[in-house]
Amino acid sequence: MKITNYEAEATLLGAILVEGTLFNDLELEEEHFYDARHRRIFRAMKEVFEKKQPIDIVTVTTALLNDIHQIGGTLYLTEMAESVATLANFKQHEALIIEAYRMRKSRDLVKGYVENPSDEAMDVLLKKLTHFQDLGISQKERSTYDYLMEISKDMTEKTIQTGYMTSLSNFDDMTGGLQKGDLIIVAARPSVGKTAFALNLAAGHCKNKGSSLVISLEMGTKQLLERMISAEGMMDGRKWRNLLFSEEDYEKAFRAIGTIASWDLTIFDTRRTLSQVRSTIRNAVQKDPNGHHLVIIDYLQLITPTTIRKDRRDLEIGEITRELKLLAMELKIPIVLLSQLSRGVESRQDKRPLMSDLRESGNIEQDADVIAFLYRDDYYNRMSESPTITEVIISKHRNGPTGTVEMEFWKEYGRFGDVRDVQGTHENIESRRGNEFSMEF
Repeated sequence: MKITNYEAEATLLGAILVEGTLFNDLELEEEHFYDARHRRIFRAMKEVFEKKQPIDIVTVTTALLNDIHQIGGTLYLTEMAESVATLANFKQHEALIIEAYRMRKSRDLVKGYVENPSDEAMDVLLKKLTHFQDLGISQKERSTYDYLMEISKDMTEKTIQTGYMTSLSNFDDMTGGLQKGDLIIVAARPSVGKTAFALNLAAGHCKNKGSSLVISLEMGTKQLLERMISAEGMMDGRKWRNLLFSEEDYEKAFRAIGTIASWDLTIFDTRRTLSQVRSTIRNAVQKDPNGHHLVIIDYLQLITPTTIRKDRRDLEIGEITRELKLLAMELKIPIVLLSQLSRGVESRQDKRPLMSDLRESGNIEQDADVIAFLYRDDYYNRMSESPTITEVIISKHRNGPTGTVEMEFWKEYGRFGDVRDVQGTHENIESRRGNEFSMEF
């Protein structure tokens, strides 16, 4: 085993310079670092943290004062930050640093005993070795018995609810709700309705007293809120284009605005990089650790990864999905990630999506806990007999069943609902066909 690990120390400190909030999760202390420069940098980070300031190159440089030259200047800090390819291995690097520290301390203890052996020294040696053996294991693994007792408790408490309900009962019945720690992929061809579906999930979660965080890389906050007002107020979304509202529209809109204003809903439309997305999510959860958080990201292919690989877009997408999955597990929240589909689906007679249709699908299938596709027959067939029906095709469900859930989708409102009376829904098909319109969903 190594007694020093310069690479792990430098990479971990660089990761904190990239993502300052990672300092909150550290179990390390200054003495655990072997390199004197790294100990000084860590001390400066701790000073910044205790002042409740954001940790970055500027604040750490300021905290270092005249010692900045002893650690190699600002250039050394910059090089550490730039060398970080991914934050996914942050906890592993921390473990390597602790392991090296344990080996150093154990070596020193054994050397001291060899130089002055005695029965008393042996007792001291064993006690201290046991102490260092347990170092860094602040959260011990729960035993099988602990898990079995928890399962028994879940079974006896009839009201137990493991997932977040979305107010779409047929979808909830299939999935058990949106589960904490899950990465849920929702994919469809452009304009099928994936953004509208995601906003319905966010709205449903808010109605159930949850907190919804929407990170949009494609549309602005105002436009998304207009859609949510249309869906909540059941008012025609086309009218936002010309603002020709009727008196009834005003009444519906203002009632919807009042409802939405009471929700715990936050929308960000300026986050572009994986680091920004991750930091935004982490900060939201840390502000309310006991909140019921749901995160929706629209959409995967627009996120800029930490590491740019011009010739391997699939590896870039894999990095994004892997880190978002790890973040969902770490923060114990569901993350719904929207995704585009490739054009390959258009060349088949049956145009229902398959997992192979996911763009740059390599790691998406591996990292996702749930993969759901949206399919509308009227998207391809103007004379469809079911113009309001959207199929939610659950092709992967790590901890549950797969299958198809039919939902009603009122395009003019951007609103999804459970199929209750399909026959009644189809009575006005001809009148609807005469009033077709095109909106981006």
